[in-house]
Amino acid sequence: MDADTLEPRYRVLHGYRRAYRMAGRGPAVLFIHGIGDDSATWLEVLASLAGEFTVIAPDLLGHGGSDKPRADYSVAAYACGMRDLLATLDVERVSVVGHSLGGGVAMQFAYQFPELCERLVLVSSGGVARQVHPLLRLAAAPGAGVVIPLAGTAPVQAVLRGVRALAGVTGGLGLGDDLGYVLSRYTRLTESPNRQAFLRTLRSVVDWRGQVVNMLDRCYLTEGMPTMLVWGGHDNVVPTPHAALARAAMPGSRLEVFPEAGHFPHHTSPQRFLEVLREFLTETPPATHDPRRWRALLRNGRARGLTPDPAVSVPSGT
Repeated sequence: MDADTLEPRYRVLHGYRRAYRMAGRGPAVLFIHGIGDDSATWLEVLASLAGEFTVIAPDLLGHGGSDKPRADYSVAAYACGMRDLLATLDVERVSVVGHSLGGGVAMQFAYQFPELCERLVLVSSGGVARQVHPLLRLAAAPGAGVVIPLAGTAPVQAVLRGVRALAGVTGGLGLGDDLGYVLSRYTRLTESPNRQAFLRTLRSVVDWRGQVVNMLDRCYLTEGMPTMLVWGGHDNVVPTPHAALARAAMPGSRLEVFPEAGHFPHHTSPQRFLEVLREFLTETPPATHDPRRWRALLRNGRARGLTPDPAVSVPSGT
C-alpha cells in the first residue's frame, strides 16, 4: 500500500480539529490508541488489513494531530467523539479495536452505542481492575505536571535508557522492551498543550491509588457481542492478570496471551497479532443489536461473581 494513503486526514467536530487515518474497502474496523499515543501506533496493522477492510484510526482529542483544548477527556466523551467522527464519515457500523486507554474507550463505545458495534477487541485494556503501573499513578498525583516535562528531556531519557540496558529484558522500570517506545511518546509532554491534555485524560481514569474507571459491572452486556481479549504475558502497565478477570466477566469472550509481549503486543508480535485479528474479524459473525434483548439484559443482568472494584491479583495462568 502507498504510504500516502494512510497519511492523516482532518475533520472539524464541535469546533475542534480531529486527525484520523482511513483507507481500504469492505467492513469497517475502528482502531483506538492508548494514552499519550496516536494513530501511528497502528500503521503496520492498518496497511496489512486495508486490502480487506475499511480501516479507520483517529487521534483522540488531545493526542497526535488532533486539537488539545481545555475540554472533557473522559472515556464517555471519547466514545461520543468516535460516534460523531464515524457519522461524518458515513460509517454506520464498525468492529472496534482498542489498546490500553483505547480499550476502555472501545468498551464504553460498545456500551453507549451497541447498535453501532459489530465486534470488540480489547488489547491490554484499561478499566478492568485497580492496578496500573506506578508511574501512571505518580503522574496522576497533584503537582506532577511540574515534573513530567523532565521525562521528555534528552538527559533524562538517556538515563532511563541506560537503566533499561542495565536492567535486562524484564527491567527498564518494569516496561522491558516497551520502554523505548514509551519514552519516544513522552518527549511530546515537554510542550504544555500536550502535557495538559495528557494530565486531564490520565486523571479522568487514574488517581494515586490506581484506575478509577471500572467496566466489569457492565461486562455482562457483551453477551452476544463477539469479543476478543489480547494481552502481553509481561504487561506491567495494565497487569496481565486483568485479562483473566475480563474474560470471566465477558460471556463467550476469547483470550489470546502473547507470552513474550509487554503492553504493546501489536508491536512486539505484529504478525501473530495480525493473524489472530484477521481470523477473528473474518470468522465471527457480526453482532446484531436487539433493543428488546438489551432491555432484558439491563433488567436482569449483573456481573456474576465479580466485585465492583477488584483490587486483588489473580494467577497469571488463570
